[in-house]
Amino acid sequence: MRLLPFGLLLVLASGLSIILIYITGISNTDPSVHLSGQDLEALQALQSSFQQCVNANGLGLQAIFQQDYCQVAMKFPDDTVSKWSDPKTKEPEGLSHEFNICEAVATWEQVRNSTTVLTKEYIDALPNGWEDYAWRRINKGIQLNNCQNKSLCMEKLSLVLPLTPPYYPKQYHRCAVVGNSADLLKTKFGKEIDSFDAVFRQNGAPIQNYSEYVGSKSTFRLLNRGSAKALDKVAELYDAGKEALIVKTTIHDIMSKMIREVPILNPVYLMLGTSFGSSAKGTGLKALEFALSVCDTVDIYGFTVDPGYEEWTRYFSESRGGHTPLHGRAYYQMMECLGLIKIHSPLRAEPNRAVKWLPSSSIVSAARVAAEKILARVGAGSSDPLGQCSIVKKQQVNRKPLKGLRKAALEHQRYVKGATMYPLEHNIGHGLLCTVP
Repeated sequence: MRLLPFGLLLVLASGLSIILIYITGISNTDPSVHLSGQDLEALQALQSSFQQCVNANGLGLQAIFQQDYCQVAMKFPDDTVSKWSDPKTKEPEGLSHEFNICEAVATWEQVRNSTTVLTKEYIDALPNGWEDYAWRRINKGIQLNNCQNKSLCMEKLSLVLPLTPPYYPKQYHRCAVVGNSADLLKTKFGKEIDSFDAVFRQNGAPIQNYSEYVGSKSTFRLLNRGSAKALDKVAELYDAGKEALIVKTTIHDIMSKMIREVPILNPVYLMLGTSFGSSAKGTGLKALEFALSVCDTVDIYGFTVDPGYEEWTRYFSESRGGHTPLHGRAYYQMMECLGLIKIHSPLRAEPNRAVKWLPSSSIVSAARVAAEKILARVGAGSSDPLGQCSIVKKQQVNRKPLKGLRKAALEHQRYVKGATMYPLEHNIGHGLLCTVP
């Protein structure tokens, strides 16, 4: 009989150890974080669903969590042959890539509520917006002495700087983002891509002669610095003026001259960016960021995501270096298993493919609240959509009634109380700049 209390004590001690491991795995990010039992359950549920989703849909990828519910290692099979090496160290790309799932859940949700187009309203609302920020979006802007001559800076930005956002969250229902991978030539996705409400393309990727593989429709085109300098050539890739061109870097004098003199009939805008750290770089990911800021659902085509990678080639030109295929493949699989995107590729070509073990929206939503607390985000856990606003300013111009927007976009505008929410680049608490009626 005396053994019973000792055994009970042992069980209790073991249980306490498990709870401590459970909690310390979370609190490594910030010891001062206080998570409720509901928060812990949400993170555990997300971890379980996410792990099963990656294992079921990742074509060999495995998601491995340890004590920390935020840090996940996306591991490729041991027999995977790494085809890319770092040009500096000559080290082959590793077979395991670590990501912070809490950061991904919190930050991508913010993208869905934000506008990602640079506007005059945004610069005006920033503290010292012209002196501290505007010149950074102008090529060689450092020569403008922090925009002391504001009229000169305004003149240089005027061609790409709308007063207020031209697009809204949830403006489109179904969207397709088309990458440039030569994998596109293995499957005729053209008609499928054209069935989407909006199609996003990248840089100088052509449509003519490839439409049965890449489709013939285009709504937006994301441009890097090189493509922006060849704006006249890019504008000829689709029907004149019908594509909106979104430049992810700076306005260049060459670009301005082409807009005025060629002339470029397309709308041209600069993109505001959310800070994802080193996990998310490149035009492809910026295209996804832009798409998620204006679309309900996003499907991707033409990204190198299947096993058997040999070398990265574009469907319309020669192979090129500087690509980290395993890292990218792991990150896109993480995005799919968080419900952000759906992957289409030669090995996942079925249009109605169901993503197995996908976490429910309620699980992701509850985990996001916990993630915001762990990351000490502005407004963490608040039910008020404006709780994440670090800067709040009155809208300088009365917005016209939003006519022609789909119901979901109008409902979202009511949800955010008519506010426009902008990401604050490199903000410590990932706060937003919000302009309100």
